[in-house]
Amino acid sequence: MHFTYNLAALAGLAQGWPNFEKHSLVPRAISYIDSETGFTFSETRAAATLSSNIVYRIAQPANVPSGQPYDVVLQVVAPNSLGWVGLAWGGSMIRNPLTVAYPNGQKPTVSSRWATGHSTPQQYTGAAYTPLTKGNKSNGTHWQFTVKCTGCTTYTGSAGETTVDPTGSKRLAFACASGKVSNPSSTSASIPVHDVYNYITQDFSAGANANFAALLSKNGVSGGATGNATEKV
Repeated sequence: MHFTYNLAALAGLAQGWPNFEKHSLVPRAISYIDSETGFTFSETRAAATLSSNIVYRIAQPANVPSGQPYDVVLQVVAPNSLGWVGLAWGGSMIRNPLTVAYPNGQKPTVSSRWATGHSTPQQYTGAAYTPLTKGNKSNGTHWQFTVKCTGCTTYTGSAGETTVDPTGSKRLAFACASGKVSNPSSTSASIPVHDVYNYITQDFSAGANANFAALLSKNGVSGGATGNATEKV
């Protein structure tokens, strides 16, 4: 959704503009070691509002064979002001796996979605999410989820079969809204129209983990090998 301001509104916005350093969008990911799960993530902060960011973290196995699908661990930290957040693995809303999540007590709901047009994305069976035993929580200011995704990095979209390069940088898209989901325990719940839609650049190489499968096991989840088959849409 695009914002439109008249001249008077722009003048008022300029007078009350907050510190730019504090809220600037980090254009490229950095490495972040999560002490709770043990994973090394590539981390990018996406500006949700003028005063808050969504933190996107992605971890994957090291030395993934070229062109092979692979699992990732996705960790997202969102401010309580947001009713849902989303990540588009192909960099656009249309025809690529969409991760949509919304707060639901101490265990946020993560939903696999796919959109064929600019309308509410529907459920997508080509990507499966498994929550880790750690990293899913909320407090007075933020909510967080940490999941393994099988099927996020390889999909068949408008350009045919696509695999996200685990060694390079990739433009991803994100979206969010302040509107709350009416049935937050359901993975098929209807989500309000997004308030913000923009892009981040994720440096996947910053999130390579040589002990990826062992860390998954430590966090109560099996798998982690490359070469996982995914359903095509």
